[in-house]
Amino acid sequence: MKPYYEKDNTTLYCGNLRDVLPTLPEASVDFVVTDPPYSLSFMGNEWDKAIPGPEYWQAIARVCKPGALMLAFGGARTYHRLTCAIEDAGWEIRDCLMWLYGQGFPKAPDIGVLIDKAKGAKREVVGTKLGQPGYSLADNGRTNEVYGDLHNPAAECAITAPATELAKLWTGWANTLKPAWEPITLAMKPLCGTLAHNAERWGVAGLNIDSSRIGTDSTIRTRSPESHSDGGWTSVNRPPAGGSASGRWPANLLLDKEAAALLDEQTGSLKSGMMKAGQQRNRSKGRGGYHDGFPDNASPRGTYGDSGGASRFFYVAKATRKERNPPGMKNDHPTVKPLKLMEYLLTLLSTPTGGVVLDPFAGSGSTLLAAKRLGRPSIGVELSEHNCEIAAARLDSL
Repeated sequence: MKPYYEKDNTTLYCGNLRDVLPTLPEASVDFVVTDPPYSLSFMGNEWDKAIPGPEYWQAIARVCKPGALMLAFGGARTYHRLTCAIEDAGWEIRDCLMWLYGQGFPKAPDIGVLIDKAKGAKREVVGTKLGQPGYSLADNGRTNEVYGDLHNPAAECAITAPATELAKLWTGWANTLKPAWEPITLAMKPLCGTLAHNAERWGVAGLNIDSSRIGTDSTIRTRSPESHSDGGWTSVNRPPAGGSASGRWPANLLLDKEAAALLDEQTGSLKSGMMKAGQQRNRSKGRGGYHDGFPDNASPRGTYGDSGGASRFFYVAKATRKERNPPGMKNDHPTVKPLKLMEYLLTLLSTPTGGVVLDPFAGSGSTLLAAKRLGRPSIGVELSEHNCEIAAARLDSL
């Protein structure tokens, strides 16, 4: 099949993945990062009415190498169906990442309003939501700065009073919560032998931990084993026992800046692991002497001494309007993911040589853009020609 777009190690096919993937070589893909339909009928879109079944994930598995990892975004209400479909196709479920964000918009009408509408009762306008946080006159609400889709601001932002006694009783009730996170299923195509054998034979094995560590400014309290006085302690830049100078071990929780700010507001500034001068580390007696994470003859010994909000433990990403829209074109895809988030996920799954990434539900091309920015070869498949046009324009704008 002829690609819709092919340039700079980026290939995009326009068509159904069950038709496209059989034309690609078997075991030619190193890992998969994708955002498939959630089966929520989001904004009335036909493409979002069903979770891709096992046959789709089997087709994806055929082109992946043994041990290939996959990250697939899902909806909070339906990701269990997505995960079951992936597992039924023969993939092994390894984890579930959580992407937290502070810009979700609850599309849920007040039950009191619905009651008045059902009874044909006219409600009196007593105010407006315009000018309040989260409301804008922008026509397209699917951006980072705007919440809601306000085609008729006066009507859609009007604050009205209950018109019936039953509506008064039910004012303040709704049937959904504000969306603030998305699950990301982490799955693996079964290994060929052990991890060590798979790494040697196929060049694929595990997560790229060191390149995905969460950086932090840290000061380590240290002393020599021979010194037991307060004066023997000094502060140096050094990783903690079992840690790394490049940062903390990546977690299965990801935050955007709004979610990070909310978390830090709750936790305040925290200090982690700083020992007071002269304080003895808890030590366990084992063969060859006492152990506290360092060899018996190691010097110096130390602990973390960094500070800040709790969000410093997690990766933080936020999309921008500029990265959504290519020059002269409006990206109307409703679920565009931040490029920084996608770059982080691509790095987490990358192989020592980088690897070829596949996005079988490419949408407007965010995975492909992130791969291009990282200098990684990528393959995308997208059913909608309209979305392919947007993706191609975004790729050319880099």
